[in-house]
Amino acid sequence: MAGQSLKKERIQKRIYKTRALARADIFDHIETFYNRTRRHSHLGGISPEAFERASA
Repeated sequence: MAGQSLKKERIQKRIYKTRALARADIFDHIETFYNRTRRHSHLGGISPEAFERASA
């Protein structure tokens, strides 16, 4: 499921000049959006950002 989401959100909408640019863009997407905002079942179905705010 995660791969499908990444394809729809990022990869299919862009044309990359080099593989290095593609890797950098995908890494940025995963680190700044996907891992921080998607819901995690082990956090009770909330995002890491919301979990951190609730814990502070």
